[in-house]
This record gives sequence, C-alpha cells and structure tokens, in this order.
Amino acid sequence: MPKMTAAAAAVEILKREGVDHAFGVPGAAINPFYAALRARGGIEHTLARHVEGASHMAEGYTRTAPGNIGVCVGTSGPAGTDMVTGLYSASADSVPILCITGQAPVARLHKEDFQAVDISSIAQPVTKMAVTVLEPAQVPGTFQQAFHLMRSGRPGPVLIDLPVDVQLAEIEFDPDTYEPMPLARPAATRAQAEKALAMLAAAERPLIVAGGGIVNADAADLLVEFAELVDVPVVPTLMGWGTIADDHPLMAGMVGLQAAHRYGNATMLEADFVLGIGNRWANRHTGGVDTYTRGRTFVHVDIEPTQIGRVFAPDYGIVSDAGAALERFVEVARSWKAEGLLPERTGWVARCRRRKQTLQRRTHFDDVPIKPQRVYEEMNRAFGPETRYVSAIGLSQIAAAQFLHVQRPRHWINCGQAGPLGWTVPAALGVRVADPESPVVAISGDYDFQFMLEELAVGAQFNLPYVHVVVNNSYLGLIRQAQRGFDMDYCVQLSFKNINAPELGAYGVDHVKVAEGLGCKAIRVHEPGDLLPAFEKAGNLAAEHRVPVVVEVILERVTNIAMGTEIDGVAEFEAIAEVAADAPTATAPLI
Repeated sequence: MPKMTAAAAAVEILKREGVDHAFGVPGAAINPFYAALRARGGIEHTLARHVEGASHMAEGYTRTAPGNIGVCVGTSGPAGTDMVTGLYSASADSVPILCITGQAPVARLHKEDFQAVDISSIAQPVTKMAVTVLEPAQVPGTFQQAFHLMRSGRPGPVLIDLPVDVQLAEIEFDPDTYEPMPLARPAATRAQAEKALAMLAAAERPLIVAGGGIVNADAADLLVEFAELVDVPVVPTLMGWGTIADDHPLMAGMVGLQAAHRYGNATMLEADFVLGIGNRWANRHTGGVDTYTRGRTFVHVDIEPTQIGRVFAPDYGIVSDAGAALERFVEVARSWKAEGLLPERTGWVARCRRRKQTLQRRTHFDDVPIKPQRVYEEMNRAFGPETRYVSAIGLSQIAAAQFLHVQRPRHWINCGQAGPLGWTVPAALGVRVADPESPVVAISGDYDFQFMLEELAVGAQFNLPYVHVVVNNSYLGLIRQAQRGFDMDYCVQLSFKNINAPELGAYGVDHVKVAEGLGCKAIRVHEPGDLLPAFEKAGNLAAEHRVPVVVEVILERVTNIAMGTEIDGVAEFEAIAEVAADAPTATAPLI
C-alpha cells in the first residue's frame, strides 16, 4: 500500500472528487497541506486578501456551474472564524463548499495554544458536518464523507479542521483505487407525480413557483418543458431566477415584498393553486403567510423532508430532488397530454401575460443626480443574456431584481438568506475563476462595496476581469428606508467631505482612486446619458487589461424602492410606467 502524508491523501481525494481550484490564505498551521498542494499538483490556488473573502470566492465558484465544489483554505484560529460567515451564507442557500482549516497539534488542543480554537463546534450550526480530525488514518474517510454529505440531499457546506501533526503524519492510502461515495437523493414516484398533476389539472388559475433547488439540480430545461406541456405560468424565486427566461411567455414575474414585480404579485393574488418546486417559502417571497396562502391550494416539492411544512403546511408534499421530480412530472404530463387529459389554459395564460404588459415600473428618468432605475435600464441595454450578474444585499440588489433581465440559470448569482455585506466582490471573482469566458457584472451599493474591496487586488493580481457597477448614494439605503417607520434617519449616513476629493462634494469615499490603487480600472458617471458609454468602455477595459473595472454611478441621495410587508401591500414610491417609453427595456412591452 502506498504511504503518504495525511495532507497529501487529502489533496489526492480533492482531485478525484473533481476539485481543480482552491481559494485561501496559507499560514503555519496549514502549511503542510499547502506543501502537499504544491508537491502533488493538479489544483490551482487563488490567494485571497481576507479569509472571509476566500469563503465567498468558493461560494461564487460553486454557484457558477453544475457539479462545482468551491474549496477555501485557511490557517488556524481566526482564519476559521473568518470563514464562518461564508459557511453560514452557503448553508442558508444550499451551496456546497468545503472549508479546510489548520489547527494546533492534537496534544495542545486543550492548552490554549496560539490561535487554537474549537472551530468545529463554532461552525457546526452552519454546516452539514464540522469536524476536527484527531487521527491521521481518518483523514481519507473524513474527506470522502464530506463530499458525500455536500452533494447528498439538501446540498450544503462542510468544515474539516486538521491539526498540524495530523497533516504531517504518514498513512497508508492508495489514491488509484479511491472512488467517491454514491449520492443519496430522494426521487418522486409516478404515483406522487400523478397526484400532484391531478391537483394542478383541477385548478383554474395554477402557478409554478421555481426555487433554487431547480438550479442546484441543473433542471431548468425540465422546468420549462413541464411548464410548456401543462401551459402553466412560472414564478421564479430570487434564488431560482433564470430557470425560465425573463422573456419567456410563461414567465409570470417574481413575487415578494422586495425583489418582486408588480405583475408577479398581482398574478399570485389571482392564483388558486401553487406548485412549489425546490423552494423554501422564504419570508421575503411570501410576506405574511395568511395573505400568501389565502384561497390557494399548495403542493410543495423539496429534497429536504423537514422543509415541507416548515413555513406552512401544504395540501400535499413530495420529498424529492427537484430534477427527479420534474422528470416524473414531464413523464406524466406527456402521457396525459397525448391522451387529452390536460385542461386548456389559454385564457389564464393570456391574463397573466396582460398583467406583465400593463403593470411595469418606470425606469426611464433623466434626473441628475441619477435615479437608480435608469442604471438598470442602461445595464439591460449594455449587457446581453450571456452575462452572469452577481449581487449581495441592499437596495442595489432589490432594484436589480425589479429591473434587470436574466435569461439563463446561474446567470443571477446572489446570497439569498444570509445576505452578508461585502459578499459581492469576492463572489464575483469566484464566478470569474469558474467561468473565464462569459461576461461577469457585479452590482453593489457603496457600503457593500466597501466591506471587502481589498479583494479587488486579487482580481488585479490573478487577471480576473469583470465589471463592477457601484451605485453610490453615500447611504445605508435599505436601512434608511426601513427607518422611515421609526421616523428617523439615524447612523445610516456615509457622506462626508473628502479633503482629497473635493469634486465629490459630500459623497465621501473616492472609489475611483481606491480601485485604481488596488490595481484596477475605474470610471465615474454623473449623467444618465453617460451610463451606456461607460458600461461599454468598462467591458473594453476589462478585456484589454484583464483586471476588474469599477463603474461608480453617483446616485441621488434618497430613493425609496418599492417594497412592503404584504404582497398585496407593496408601496410604490415612483411614477408607474404609462407608455412604452417609460420602461423601454421591459421584456413585455407596455400596451
């Protein structure tokens, strides 16, 4: 049997599980693993500037393509705790990433050694497994189990903590005979599919809610085929955006309190039946459960048994991988359609389409400072359907969801439930590593951008070009808007007079200089008519210099973006589109 260090065995398993890239920061307690990475070859490494950044890079990498597993690596103690935010974000959104940390020697774990911390206990609530490996011979089995857990059932992250002496110990391991463990994924039965479709067929105004589980299952094509077979409109969740193209006739709009369309909410309120596939009924999607469920029958399909009934009890639940369920649904729908058993939906589909053509929000404003709606209108013009958008949280993300267009799965990549500020820059870099060819465009408010902007230097160092649109109102905009209910504007101002950039007025941080100082290119836009040329120039600069390019847009200080506390009570703060010129890039032109 071949002998090698436990660290070398771990590297060999990573390669045989399909890993070819890692993100991280080396240090004393993880150096044996890095030595094995260097000696064994086959895995490229991107050096992050912050270990939390490495974890978000791993998230972006995973989310970009089916089968990807992002790997982040750090030394002991604070590196592990830094990565907990990434683990939480990945866990919340069902994203498999593997976090590998170094640790003090086994014999010193209880002696308060330098940077020794019980990271497995800290990480356990936000992972599918978090373990400190105490025996070198257990390293291969632990890594094998990690990949099995990350990919089985509801996907999620794992942390493996390796004491430095465990990494260095020699063990017996034969990588040539290593095989990944078979995955455990529940699948809907024919009988379950028939029952769900019978309930759908009995409805007069049915909808399909398409969640992120469809993206995880790489089943968007099956979703569209199923929707077309039964002729039922589709509402994607924010995590499922792109599973059906925005310009598809059956795309009925997103539903919710913030990241939603007027026509999507109106259609949900008219529906009498909802089939949810791979979604979790998130509160930003449903709002008050009573309003969301009243008068409607629900079928819920989810890979995680305990997810069914967690938010509200559906009328029928199916435990299944979204792809496996859709395969059964398509099989039954084809059979029933051939037998003439599916009802005709022309009238309902037409009414949903008409709402999409009449309930658009206005995007075309010529105001200076620029209104955010105009930014997304021009982004729709500048960036095509092959663009991968990356965004984190805040009014910038909410407005992007209301006004941008996404036509393909995995082309809207955002953190949904956790929403950590600073996520966007490192996640976009992870997306770029995973997909070197497609255009990548990130969207941030100024505060999200400032949280982890040091990672721009990673893009410059490793030639990871993308365009980062920073909408700058020098405010914590979403929190300011939420404070309206408390009649205050408190501790949310980011504005100040920068003594080194008087031309900015009160907008404070000079993002252009910061970006340039980190090795990137940057453009500042003050006029709405300059947006489209700036976006086009940014794409050209990224291609020429192979670095991130920041486009900072100086927004009006205060804009309230449409949102509410119930899907039937969303407040609209801006003028509604009345003619086609008010929303010229809408996917369904106004009538």
